[in-house]
Amino acid sequence: MARADELVRAGKPQDALAILNEVAATAPATPRIEAKIGKAYFQSNQFQSAIPHLKLALQQNDSDAESTQLLALSYFAVAEYAEALPLLEKLRPQLPQNSSDSAYLLASCYVMTQHWEEGRKIFADLFAVPPDSALAYLMFGKFLIRQRLEDRAVPEIQAALRRDPRLAMAHFLLGEIDLYKGDAAAAADELTKEVAVNPAIWLVYWRLGDAYVRLEKYDEAEKVLKEAIWLNETSSGAYILLGQVALKRNDPAMAAGVLERAVNLDSQNDYIHYFLAKAYLGLGRTAEADQHFAIAKQLRNNKRADERAAFQQGP
Repeated sequence: MARADELVRAGKPQDALAILNEVAATAPATPRIEAKIGKAYFQSNQFQSAIPHLKLALQQNDSDAESTQLLALSYFAVAEYAEALPLLEKLRPQLPQNSSDSAYLLASCYVMTQHWEEGRKIFADLFAVPPDSALAYLMFGKFLIRQRLEDRAVPEIQAALRRDPRLAMAHFLLGEIDLYKGDAAAAADELTKEVAVNPAIWLVYWRLGDAYVRLEKYDEAEKVLKEAIWLNETSSGAYILLGQVALKRNDPAMAAGVLERAVNLDSQNDYIHYFLAKAYLGLGRTAEADQHFAIAKQLRNNKRADERAAFQQGP
């Protein structure tokens, strides 16, 4: 048992498991054996295997705080949020007041189990804002968007605007959701409202330009995209859209100019190379066009390979 503890501390949980499983088979009444096996499985990222051992450890000693924490984290890791939630609630009073990680996990579990009110209150507490304030609703809406719960985020953001109609970034988030859903007209309306209350953020002009491009309102798009660049010359997004506008207007020289600037800012962006290739093709610069088409294709293939690898690896 002492040797197993040393191996766990040394970051060798698999070696520790070999010893611990042998002890469990020959002397199952050994104190804390289930807790130690569960911990070793947890540290080797075998969360599903850790769960039954940690549950047994808590049956033997329900005040074992470490096993409670590891079991909660194991459930969270395998997306069994309803099982993790009561454990995290039990742990919360025992943790330091500044323990932001546990609060974030608890808020996530409330969201994943559709306890919206509790989730917002925990999130508000995490960021030290009043739980019924406009900021609390807005920040919780942003959190829901990150969890890909856009439809549920909308009423939270609307509630924020009812509390403060001039709240910065609220209309922006609604516009982003509209763009995600493909409703460019609604997005343009929300983003225009954001510009009226929050005119100093380049992101707003960039996304408004995106909406106008989708609506084929190229004059309006060019205006706001230039404003985005004047506020932030280091982001490639507005340059890409300006290049698209120029291509739509059959102006490959203008497109090439802005897209060359974009490729200097973000050389690993396949969209930039693709549109730059189209601009060069329009200028009769066939060899350069072929080169950038090839780069765009390679970057897309690399992106797909990375996505496949991440999917196969799993959580």
